[in-house]
Amino acid sequence: MPRPTKPSLVTLGDFFRLAVRRFRAARLAYGHGTTNARDEAAFLLLEALRLPIHSLDPYLDLKPTAAERARLLTLINARVALRLPVPYLVGAAYMHGVRFHVDRRALIPRSFIGDLLVGGGLPIGDPNRIRRVLDLCTGSGCLAILAALVFPRAGIDAVDLSAGALALARRNVAAHRLQDRIALHRGDLFGPLDKRRYDLILSNPPYVDARGMARLPPEYRHEPRMALAAGDDGLDLVRRILAEAPEHLAKNGSLLCEIGRGRKPLEAAYPRLPLLWLDTEQSEGEVFWIARKELV
Repeated sequence: MPRPTKPSLVTLGDFFRLAVRRFRAARLAYGHGTTNARDEAAFLLLEALRLPIHSLDPYLDLKPTAAERARLLTLINARVALRLPVPYLVGAAYMHGVRFHVDRRALIPRSFIGDLLVGGGLPIGDPNRIRRVLDLCTGSGCLAILAALVFPRAGIDAVDLSAGALALARRNVAAHRLQDRIALHRGDLFGPLDKRRYDLILSNPPYVDARGMARLPPEYRHEPRMALAAGDDGLDLVRRILAEAPEHLAKNGSLLCEIGRGRKPLEAAYPRLPLLWLDTEQSEGEVFWIARKELV
């Protein structure tokens, strides 16, 4: 009598090799926390099993239960067949080790502003002097939460037009126990803020131009269109932010804004505006800084 066939997917390492092979064969698009098939597969497996996401190596010989194996296969199949980004599949994303709940009501957390906040790349001197911060287009609330962690004496207002995104942000604020420091507002940019002024306004607004929207990979089309699209040149909201920010900045306040590949059209539209471009290890010319006194 022939011996029963030994299962080929026994350890987490087996699932990792399967996922990498399938992701590469499917030519998936990345950019929602990872940049390649190996990192994408590792994050999917670790987060699905609620293991520490820093390294897969210690868990390669782990043997998932039958239920866990079925879940992992379902997630791998969904990543390939539906082209859903992994954070939407597992319901979580991380920025600098900080975990956020995510779903399709808001963009998956990612921003070079987060790198600048956590990495100390802002020209502000003492973080304790920042007492009031505004996060425009807050989405999941990730930047508002990072700002609260970086500026320990600051109160944060966070604004978004989407009721769904704000519901998700509210969950994240509660998860980090920051309800006493972060106030969420629904409205169009500065609309719900009356005449409040801030030491720092930060924004990662919609900035994808019409050409970019037409070329978005399927993974990005699962995200809310209103959080991405920003007109023909990608500057529809940025123009409004620049025009209205001076009325909401304190005397020595500044604006920090991410605009993706919009630097050239922005500089062409505002040739006399002394924008300071703040680069990170992963970006160049995608985030600008300007003080109120230079805006007015």
